[in-house]
Amino acid sequence: MGTSTDTDTGIGSLAGAPLRSVGIVLAAITGVIHLYLGVSFIDSPLGWSFLVAAAGFAVGIVGVLYGYRRTLLYVLGILFVVGQIVVWYVVNAPDFGTLGYVDKAIQAVLIVVLVLLYRRAA
Repeated sequence: MGTSTDTDTGIGSLAGAPLRSVGIVLAAITGVIHLYLGVSFIDSPLGWSFLVAAAGFAVGIVGVLYGYRRTLLYVLGILFVVGQIVVWYVVNAPDFGTLGYVDKAIQAVLIVVLVLLYRRAA
């Protein structure tokens, strides 16, 4: 059996890529959180920004699942999630809320996973 590399393509390639699978699960969780927030605040521009973020996670997940330029997606994912954490802090300080803390903890772990995936692929 071969080992999983960044050049693996297709959904079947996840069987040998537990770290990639962890990243996909983390991205899916934070994507669902953003979808929930987007629907909850649909009448405001903030709600739409949550929906855009959820779509960003979905696009990233699909891209990784189908092996589309994974190394680039890892870098873009790192930047996307770091940007979200910064914006979250700026917009919400000092009232962050439990869901915000949970989501940012998930995103912090996602950043670590993306960095590890990038280092493995580069």
